[in-house]
Amino acid sequence: QVQLVESGGGSVQAGDSLRLSCAASGRTFSSGTMGWFRQAPGKEHEFVACINWGVGESRYEDSVKDRFTISGDKAKNTVYLQMNSLKPEDTAVYYCAVRPWGVSRYSNDYDYWGQGTQVTVSS
Repeated sequence: QVQLVESGGGSVQAGDSLRLSCAASGRTFSSGTMGWFRQAPGKEHEFVACINWGVGESRYEDSVKDRFTISGDKAKNTVYLQMNSLKPEDTAVYYCAVRPWGVSRYSNDYDYWGQGTQVTVSS
């Protein structure tokens, strides 16, 4: 089993920044991928970004790739999402997820999920 705990969410103004953290414990995957997804009210899970521990490869959703940066500290089993120039449309619950293998932007490919952290961006 893998436990994931997200932190760092909050309420900010448009243009502000936030850094989300996701700490993993329990079973770890040396070649696995940790990803961030988000879900706004009335919408489905949306891929945000992911990073693979084995090769350091990362992927981003198009609307965030110039504003968000995903990084990780393998020694701490923690992944971060630095979010800059936040927009109201970034408002959502942000979830961290883990899969044992390479990068994927599909939520169904991820086996373990955190509880989520709320990000609210006001205009």
